[in-house]
Amino acid sequence: MTTLFINACVRPESRTLILAQEVLKHLSGDIQEVKLAEENLLPFDNEMLLLKNELLLRGETQHSLFRYARQFAAADNILIAAPYWDLSFPALLKNYIESICVVGLTFAYDEEEKPYGMCTAKKLIYVTTAGGPIVSEHYGFGYIREVGRLFFQIPSIECFFAEGLDLKDANVDEIMDKAIEEIRTALG
Repeated sequence: MTTLFINACVRPESRTLILAQEVLKHLSGDIQEVKLAEENLLPFDNEMLLLKNELLLRGETQHSLFRYARQFAAADNILIAAPYWDLSFPALLKNYIESICVVGLTFAYDEEEKPYGMCTAKKLIYVTTAGGPIVSEHYGFGYIREVGRLFFQIPSIECFFAEGLDLKDANVDEIMDKAIEEIRTALG
């Protein structure tokens, strides 16, 4: 079993990372971590899109441009840790998602032009924390859930979160303990 840990936490004291570490305690096998803050993940520009399309037309999926997609497609479990920023997640995570959405590696299209997943992951877990309240639509997780469901067809997708951590009278320890207990109950 391989768990791919996509770490979008940029702060060393990240509370989201604390939740992710709790999740990792409940996953067995090899853990492969991708620290997005240490990767050179740029948004796709015209030059990169042309190169991507050219490589795919030639069937050159072993090119380094596709390393994240190959790693993502081969993982048994996916853990994404991303703080809740500006109603979503850090831009680094969006850049990563652009790099893993590769036709022929992580998804393809059927005869009716509907996407189907090519990933082996059976579970995707998303963890996040927010200083304020997370809006009811949960935009960051909602995006990840839909990409995971529609493109990658990962059968089990769940989210654990702690919110309101920076509000005036917040009991941070209590909020974090509750989130950790939810993780233990669900994964234990």
